Amino acid sequence: MYILGLNAYHGDSSASIMRDGEVIAASEEERFRRIKHWAGFPSEAVKFCLKEAGISIRDVDYITISRDPSANIHKKLIHAAKNLISAKSLIDRLANTKKVANVKEELSQALGVQVSDIKAEVKNIEHHRSHMASAFFASPFEDAAILSIDGFGDFTSTMIGVGKGNQIDILDSVIYPHSVGIFYTSFTQFLGFDKYGDEYKVMGLAPYGSPTMVDQLRDVLIFKENGLFELNLKYFRHAKEGVQMSWEGGEPNIGAIFSDYMCQKFGPARNKNEELTQYHKDLAASVQRITEELIFHILEHLQKRTGLKNVCIAGGVAQNSVANGKVLSNTSFNSLYIPSAGHDAGTALGSSLYLYNQILGQPRLKPIYHASTGSRFNNDEIEAFLKDQNIAYTRLSDEELYERVTNKLLDAGVVGWFQGRAEFGPRALGHRSIIVDPRRSDAKELLNAKIKRRESFRPFAPSILKEYVQDYFEQVDNVPFMEKVFPIKLNKQHEIPAVTHVDGTGRLQTVDEEHNPRYYRLISAFNKKTNVPILLNTSFNENEPIVNTPAEALNCFLRTKMDMLVLENIIIER
Repeated sequence: MYILGLNAYHGDSSASIMRDGEVIAASEEERFRRIKHWAGFPSEAVKFCLKEAGISIRDVDYITISRDPSANIHKKLIHAAKNLISAKSLIDRLANTKKVANVKEELSQALGVQVSDIKAEVKNIEHHRSHMASAFFASPFEDAAILSIDGFGDFTSTMIGVGKGNQIDILDSVIYPHSVGIFYTSFTQFLGFDKYGDEYKVMGLAPYGSPTMVDQLRDVLIFKENGLFELNLKYFRHAKEGVQMSWEGGEPNIGAIFSDYMCQKFGPARNKNEELTQYHKDLAASVQRITEELIFHILEHLQKRTGLKNVCIAGGVAQNSVANGKVLSNTSFNSLYIPSAGHDAGTALGSSLYLYNQILGQPRLKPIYHASTGSRFNNDEIEAFLKDQNIAYTRLSDEELYERVTNKLLDAGVVGWFQGRAEFGPRALGHRSIIVDPRRSDAKELLNAKIKRRESFRPFAPSILKEYVQDYFEQVDNVPFMEKVFPIKLNKQHEIPAVTHVDGTGRLQTVDEEHNPRYYRLISAFNKKTNVPILLNTSFNENEPIVNTPAEALNCFLRTKMDMLVLENIIIER
């Protein structure tokens, strides 16, 4: 049985393919289109998934799409009538809904086949159920509480439930227009970060400020006694005016969400070219703090309601790694699982898992601890490409490779590391990474000067051998997807300044030999020379989606000042 999963007509468009409960491939469309957060129909990701599975669309049994236009339809109509939603906004929504309904027509055009050739049954799976399935059905837990929390999907922003075996039961939800994702995004815009997906910048800026405005924000984000929340809608535009959204050329853009009332209460919004003042840093710290408090508020009520000790979280807000790192110490849960693609891209796979487990009643797959479901290239393919480009290179054995790369790192080198299958999700996890010696106090300046050219307040992450976490971090957990931030032990911060944020934390990735063997061996080789079992890891890109092919990796190497490029067992040096 083949199941093709889709996240379409939404930011972070993606596709996945499963065969009899095994995940064969999954990837975001942005990796192929080269536009961040690409929105629209994921035609290139679909082609990739079918190719990896060695099948055509004619062989697919089910197509799942993580949108259900019929979900909450009565609430949508009541809201539109009550708030006199503009005709243009309604037309845009109807057009989007129509596209979702015509998935076979989109596939026929993209793949050059007749609609009649596509025998698969199409299943629309509600957005948050797809999120929940992406977390719980991929987790190691037989039973767990589940939280899906994001901006909006199918008129819902938050959903809580319980997973037992191969079934998920929904307990409650928060409906439009109330959303903590909208709360965070509106203040992201207010602080001058106007690109889709810029929320991580607020998270990185927050440690430079003090949370002095949390009490003021309690008038914006209102906690409820039932463990959920609502917004004070005076601060936002979306409920009454709607929000302009466009996907021209595949790039998602969202108009301003915050209202004039927010400017009255919090002062003028920052222009993106203006200096970041201490006020802006304090506001970022306050937004981050109250968001964390809300997540703990929801989860603690969920734990008391269910009595369970395991929890799974997904959704855009689940990408807040700072909050994630504090969940177990601020709630009564003992274990937490977050998938590699907790954001909307993950709903492609989540919708398929929901169908396979929940609807079809099939047994669950093994717990997923790796994100290696994307593109891959072998040494012979890479050599043929480099010869065609007339690029000088050296091909080495594994041991020779680790020796050369670690020596380059010790010599202040910045290395592009491209190996294995590309990762599914927003993080580079040692397959499409740029790596640096974490002991260098000038590493951030080195990276920004040579490649990244990004804001100085944004941290870089440590990849650490799993067995050494207790030696460097205050908390010990399995963090394969770089989804949690933990405090670094005070006596270790001076040892790894390049990956220690201003507040003494690090967004760690735990690396084990079973799921990430080559990256594990590289870090081990570095550890033998330095007694530091850590590498600085940042995504292999330069203001673009993470590189997906040897050609993109080479182009990034050539247009930047990177010192070494590693493509499987092949190295290129300046």
